[in-house]
Amino acid sequence: MFKAAAAAVVACVLAFNANAALFEDDEARRAILDLRKKVDASQQRSTDDLRRVNDDNAQLRRSMLDLSNQIEALRNEMAVLRGQNEQLTRGVSDMQRNQKELTQGVDERLRKFEPAKVTVDGKEFVAELAEKQQFEAALAILRTGDFAAAQASFVAFTKRYPQSGYKSSALFWLGNAQYALRDYREAVVNFRALVAAEPDHLRAPEALLSMANCQVELKDVKSARKTLGDLVKAYPQSEAATVAKERLTKLK
Repeated sequence: MFKAAAAAVVACVLAFNANAALFEDDEARRAILDLRKKVDASQQRSTDDLRRVNDDNAQLRRSMLDLSNQIEALRNEMAVLRGQNEQLTRGVSDMQRNQKELTQGVDERLRKFEPAKVTVDGKEFVAELAEKQQFEAALAILRTGDFAAAQASFVAFTKRYPQSGYKSSALFWLGNAQYALRDYREAVVNFRALVAAEPDHLRAPEALLSMANCQVELKDVKSARKTLGDLVKAYPQSEAATVAKERLTKLK
C-alpha cells in the first residue's frame, strides 16, 4: 500500500511537472511572438523612417538642384545685364562725347559769325564778320590800283554800314580812290566828312592834307591855304602838319 501511495504521488508530481513544462513553453512562445511582433514593428518603423528620410533627402536634393539652377540662371542674367549696362554706359559716353564735339563745333561756327573786336587806324570797336570782310575786300581792291572798283566798293560799304566803326577809315580810302580818279570835288566831300565826324581819328590830319591837295587841283588856292592852316593849328605835332607848313610857303 505504501508503494501504491508512493507511485500515486510520483504520478502526480510527473503530471504536474508535465503541465508546468507545457505551460512554460506556451508562455515562452507567446513572449517570443510578442517580441517578434515588436521587432517587426520596430523594423517596419525604421524602414518607414528610412524611406521618409530618403524621400526627404531626395526632395532636398531636388530643391538644392532647383536652387542651384536658379542661381546659375540669375548669374547668367546678371552677366547679360552687366554686359548691357556696360554697352549702355559706352553708348551714353559716346553720345555725350559726340554731343560735346557737336556743341563745340556749333559754338565755333557761331563764333565766326558773332561780332568781334577789331582795331583799325588805332581805333578799337566791335564789327560783324561780314562787315570786316567787306571793308578788307574794298581795301584789297584799292591796293591793286583798280580805283574805280575800289570807289564802288567803299561807297557800297558806307551805305550798308552807315554806323560802322570802319566808316571814317572807309571815307579816307574812298577819298583817296576818288583823288586817283581825279574826282576832286567828291574826294573833298569825303575828307571833310571824316574830319567833321571824328576830328580825333588817326587819319584826320592826312585827310586835311589830302583835301588841300584836291583844292589845289581845283585851282582853289584860298581854300587850300585855309585847310592847311587848319591842319597846322589842329594837329601841330603830326607829320601832316610839317608837310602843310612847307606847302603854305609855296602857295601864293
